[in-house]
This record gives sequence, C-alpha cells and structure tokens, in this order.
Amino acid sequence: MLARAILLYLSILHFDAAFGCKLFGRFDMPSLLKRGDIMIGGIFPVFNKELASISTFEQEPSGVKCAGFDLRVFRWTQVLAFAIEEINKDPTLLPNISLGYRILNSCASPTNTLRAALTLAGGKEDTDPGMSCLPAISALIAESGSSQSLAVAGTLGSFQVPIVSYFSTCACLSDRSKYPTFFRTIPSDYFQAKALAALVKRFRWRWIGAIQSDNDYGRQGVIAFRKEVEKFGVCIAFVGTILRTYSIEKVKAVVEMIKQSSVKVVLAFVPEGDFYPLMTEVVKQNITGIQWIASEAWITAPRPSTPEIYKAFGGALGFVVQKMAIPKLKPFLTGINPYEDASAAFVREFWKIMVGCKAVLPREQAVESHEVCTGNETLMNSQDVFFNVSQLRVSYNVYKAVYAIAHALHHLIFCKAVGEKTARPCLNIADIQPKQVTDHLQRVSFKNQFGDYVFFDENGDPPASYDLINWQLKDGQVQHVTVGHFASTVNSNYELSIQEGDIVWRTGKMVPISLCSVECPPGTRKAQIKGKPICCFDCIPCADGAVDCTPCPKEFWSNERRDKCIPKTIEFLTYHEPMGIALTVVSLLGASLSMTTMLIFICYRNTPVIKASNSELSIFLLFSLFLCFLCPLTFIGRPTVWTCMLRHTAFGVTFALCISCVLGKTIVVVTAFKASFPGSKVAGKFGPTQQRVIVCTCTLIQILICVLWLNLNPPFPAMVFRYSNKKIILECNTGSEAAFYAVLGYVGFLSIICLILAFLARKLPDNFNEAKFITFSMLIFCAVWVTFIPAYVSSPGKFTVAVEIFAILSSAFSLLVSIFAPKCYIILVKPEKNTKKHVLGKVLNRGQ
Repeated sequence: MLARAILLYLSILHFDAAFGCKLFGRFDMPSLLKRGDIMIGGIFPVFNKELASISTFEQEPSGVKCAGFDLRVFRWTQVLAFAIEEINKDPTLLPNISLGYRILNSCASPTNTLRAALTLAGGKEDTDPGMSCLPAISALIAESGSSQSLAVAGTLGSFQVPIVSYFSTCACLSDRSKYPTFFRTIPSDYFQAKALAALVKRFRWRWIGAIQSDNDYGRQGVIAFRKEVEKFGVCIAFVGTILRTYSIEKVKAVVEMIKQSSVKVVLAFVPEGDFYPLMTEVVKQNITGIQWIASEAWITAPRPSTPEIYKAFGGALGFVVQKMAIPKLKPFLTGINPYEDASAAFVREFWKIMVGCKAVLPREQAVESHEVCTGNETLMNSQDVFFNVSQLRVSYNVYKAVYAIAHALHHLIFCKAVGEKTARPCLNIADIQPKQVTDHLQRVSFKNQFGDYVFFDENGDPPASYDLINWQLKDGQVQHVTVGHFASTVNSNYELSIQEGDIVWRTGKMVPISLCSVECPPGTRKAQIKGKPICCFDCIPCADGAVDCTPCPKEFWSNERRDKCIPKTIEFLTYHEPMGIALTVVSLLGASLSMTTMLIFICYRNTPVIKASNSELSIFLLFSLFLCFLCPLTFIGRPTVWTCMLRHTAFGVTFALCISCVLGKTIVVVTAFKASFPGSKVAGKFGPTQQRVIVCTCTLIQILICVLWLNLNPPFPAMVFRYSNKKIILECNTGSEAAFYAVLGYVGFLSIICLILAFLARKLPDNFNEAKFITFSMLIFCAVWVTFIPAYVSSPGKFTVAVEIFAILSSAFSLLVSIFAPKCYIILVKPEKNTKKHVLGKVLNRGQ
C-alpha cells in the first residue's frame, strides 16, 4: 500500500509538471533554502524526536511536530551550506554555475524522512510568492539513520535519484539490487562489525552482552557483529533492545538484564538519541562495573559526553570515522544570525540555545520582554564546542558528500574532470537527468584539499578507515582520545593497531576480563554445560597420555600436569639394577663352580670315583654346564640384533649339549651294570665312540633347528607398549614362535628320555650307581621348565627375561649339584672312599 501511495504521489507530480495539473496539497515542512542553477537536497534529523498526534479524521491533519533540537545535527546542515558556498566561489569547480540547496528536517523518523524525500523529489515548487519555481533536485544528501535511509533509498532508487548518506552505516544498504542509487561517505557496518570483532578478539573477551536499537541500524549491526565474533568463539550473553520512544519500564527491563548477567563487556550498537535514556538510567542505578563498547553513532556524540554520564561509561571504546579540521568553517558558523534571513528554518532555535534569548524580528510581538534578544548579541567570542572545527567526523562526511556530487556534476556538464581546461559545457543544465548524475557519481574519484581520496566502490561504499576512541576525563571534561586505528588493506585484509598504554579502562589500568568460564588449565579439556552457550563450560582432566587432550606420540607420555609430552621410560634388564646384579653374580658363580669342578675332575681323572662316572662325558657335561651358566649374560643388557639371535640359540644349543651328555651318562650307567654280569656284551657295543656319536648327533639336531630359525625368521629387538602406558619395554621378539617352542620342545624331549632311563636304573647298586642322582636332577630340571612356561607367558616386561634366566640357572644348578656334588664330596672330603674296592664293594655283594 505504501509503495502504491508513493507511485501515485509521484505520478501526480509528473502530471502537474507536464499538463499543469495542481496538487491537492503539500507537506508543510520548514526548510533551509538557497537558490541555485542546480539544486541539491538535504535531509537531517535537526529535531531528534517526533511528537505523537491523534488524527480525528474530521479535518485535515496538522503538520508534523518535532522536539529535541540537536546542535550536532544543525552543524551538519551548516557544513552542507558552507561546502556549497565554497564550491560556488571555486573558479575551477562548476564555473559559472551556482549550486543551491534545500534542507528539510526528518525528526529522526522514517515516516517524516519519506515526507521530506517526496517533497524534495516532487519537482518544481514555488516556495515563495513572486519567486520563480525551484528546479528539481539533482541529488539528495540523506540521512543519518539507516532506517530513514532505507525508506528514502527504497523509494527514490526506482527513479534513479542519487542519494549520498553521511551517517547511515547499515550493511544492508550496500545491496545494489535493492538500492542502486545509494552512496555513502561513511563505511558500512560490515567493516565496523569487523573492527569491533577485531577489538573483542584483541582483548580476549569471550562473554559479552549487546544492546541494539529497535531499527535496521541496530538489528543489522548486531547481526553482522555476532557473525564476526562467533568465528573467534565469542558468545553473546544477551541482546537488549531499546528505542527513544520506549517507555521507561522497557528501558529499566534492559538495565535489569545487564545487572543480572555476569558479563563485564557490553556492546551498544545504538544511535545516540535511542541510547541516551538507557545511559541516564544506568547512571541512576549506579552500574559502574561494565566496560562499554560503542558503535560510531554515539561514541563521539556531545550530549552524553558529560562528567555525569562518565561515572558509568568512562573508559568506553568505540570506532569512528577519521577526524578532520576545516579551519574556514568556524567564521561561517559564528556568522549565523537569525536577523539576516527571517525565513531560515532552525536558526531561531539554535540562537536561543547559544545566546539564551529569543530573536524577535520586526513586526513580531514578544511575549516576555526579558527573553527577547536586543539584537546586539554575537557568536564571535563563543567558546561552545559547537564552534570547535578541529575534530570533525560526521561533519566531514557531509563535506565530502557535497564535493563528490559537485565533481560528478562537473564531469557530467563539462565532460572533463576538475582541473582540466574547460571551454564550454557539453550538456545543458536543464537537460540533467538524475540517472546521469548517478552514473557519474559511481565513477567519481578525486583528491580533496585535505589530501583524502574520495571514491566509491561497486556497492557505493567508501574505503574503510576508523579511529579507535577512548572516553577519558581530563580537567573535568570528557575527552574523546584516539588510541588506535583500523583500516582495510590489500586482499580484503584488515589491520588493527592499538596503543594499549594510552587506554583508560573502566576498571582502572588492567584490561577487563569477561569470560563465562575461565580458560581450562593445561591438562584439562572443556566439557560443554547443557543448555548454555559454548563459552560456558566445565574443565575436566584429560586422559593419561594426552596433552591438551591430544594423544601424545606412541613413544611419549604426558607429564603430571599434562601440559607436555615427555619420552616414555625405556625399560630392560640391566647390569646396574639389583636384579641384574644378582642374576649376573649367580651366573658367574655357577660358571665358576662348573669350571672348578671340571678342573677337579681333570686333576683326579685317574681315581676310581671319576673313572666309574665316565670321566670324558663328565668333563663334556661340566663344559656344557659352564656354557649354560654363561648363557644368561646374553639376556642382560639392552637388546640388540646380535644379542637377540645369540641368547635363544646359545640357550638351545648349550642345553641340548648338556642333556645329551646326561643322556650319554645314563646309558653308560645302564650298560655298565649289565656288563658287570658274566657273558654280557652290551658294554662293547656302547663304548667311547658311540658315546661321542650320541652326544654329537643330539646336539647337531638342535643346531639344525637353530640354523633354520635364524635363516627363516630370526629373533629381533622390539619395543613393547602393552605392559605399561608410561614405559617402553625393550625385549627380544622370538620372531618365530614355532621355532622357539621347537627348541624348548627338543630340550624337553631329551630331558624326558633321560628321566625315564634314569628312573629305570634307580635300583642299581649304590656305590656304582649314578642313576638316582641323574633321576633327581632331571626331576628338578623338568619341574623347572614345566613351571617356566606359564611364568614366562604371564610375567610382564623385564621380568619375562628374569624368569627365563632363573629357569636356566635353576636347571643348570640342579644338574651340577645333583650329579657332581657327591663325587666332589668323596674326592675332597672323604678321599678314603675314593678306592676301587669301595666303588665295587656293594656290586659284588649284591651279585653274590
């Protein structure tokens, strides 16, 4: 319906211009006016609040009434007038062509802004009786609020009227498909959102609140900001909504929301007029522990920049467009006088605020004489901040907007850029169409007198550049101190620089901390709290073996704090530890006893006891036991390829040799007893040669098994992780389990044969009989190796090696002690029994 009404209104204007039709009526809107060959329109919220009125529908509605005169905005209107006056005096820019302007008030209302836009775009209008009609505007400078600009751009864009905004920042206005004629001299909120997000990231704030105005500026700004900060893991705790027309109850509800939250940082993406009621309520309730982040709409506004508001908002940070000084503007501002132009709108309100009295023109009657100005008042010596032209920001945007339109018109009319020699216009002023101005405005690019490059990108936006402002109290006055800068760079990147030492924080010199949950210490991980944002979490310890809950590499383990991966302890049986020392001592003791016994047998080889026990096989057996006792030494120490191959094969061969000798001795005992009976020929069939053959044959079979093992799948050193998370066990992998158990099985096979034969010969005569000692030793031997297998399988780490060494030493000692201890006892302690008579005495008695 609104669109149809607008089209109908513009159609009527068109018919009026073409056929002389008259309008039913016009909006009665006071204006600041200066006639010119080419007119530029301006819409500003000089009054910041529209007063509500009730229509009775019984008579024509009265004009719109507004309140809240805004000095800051009034200065913007004067900057427009000053810039046009400056251009008209410039002989190189639009020579011989005068620019005029018509400025209307929007009351910061989208509805009234639309009224003003339709009034300005309505074509020729006779504003003064007896004066020629004003030409239609060629361009429009509007508006400060994004919602107002959306209304204007959406309406006039279809008619190709170029619109240049000086303070509307909503990123939605960059949509060329919807707003093809919209330009602005202030960066889009798309860039401001990136700047604010970079600020939040810089100070590691993760838990913040947001206040938005209930219009397109606030809603779109907070949406863009949320989108940016969520990339950094920042959470918005709450979003409060306010508007200047809201009741005090709604404002207090937002204040209560701030008080109930745990956030210490709050973003206010709100125009100053909408935010001021909330600011006063925050001060009233003495909420002083918040670090405020401001949008550009209020951070440098003069009305809230007071010591009273500073009590709660001191230290506020916010981005604003760059400032600029326009020195020639001050004389123009101080020259404002209500007596020069009686019809000039807004000037009397300005004068009353500045001078403190009401200007009464001739033919007007004063109500109260003490409020009437004398006419001698002047602004020349005023020290009001209104006349401070050294730090202009939005005013400078208005200034650039006027010059951008002037440069576009110059290029359109003269077909040459400013500065090039111009002869005559290439286009009649009366033939200027708004679409042509839009096209040239898109291509405008120039360097102004202050050294700034003015141009628009494909979306009608200027390059992004902001100053970071900090509220500081100096000499009892709130100062807007620049403490940083944010600017776009090449490749769509952005650069933020901050002088942190210059910042005054709300909490003092320390950077405020705003976190829902404190960062988890090293060695813990975040656990999301159900029903709360991702910034709110509990910290639970990481699993063992992980740093920041990322598993360490296989060879590493986490330290106690779980903040560093450290190498695992490498464990193997060493010569330096007590167990290794004990086993080494026992091994060497056994080897020494074997060697000593062998020397005794060599020295006493001609005595009857040694002759009766087969000295050759006994010496072979003692030598093999000597090797068996040395074999455990290969099991101690860091495993290598050679020691792994040696330890198992040496063990298998030496024990095969040992048991082969025992088997030979057992057979000798049996055959010797049978040979003691008359007519027996068994001893002749099992002489020394046969004994050597059986020993060599049995040993050779084991050697063949070991050779095959080493060739096909030999043992190798390996790191084992399964026994402990914090240790790496170095051990020898058998390579082939089948070969390993074949070696053990063969030794076991020989042992069982020996045990059977010795058991069968256990009742032979005592003095001649070794069978009972061999039986006893083989029983111990077999018992050791039967129990070895389960102990070997179940023992962890280096204890596996210790069990194997223990089995070797136990079985070797059983053979050495059981077989040779009785003989050494007779040789060394009871030499009187070491006689042939004693050895054969019981044999003869039992034979008889």
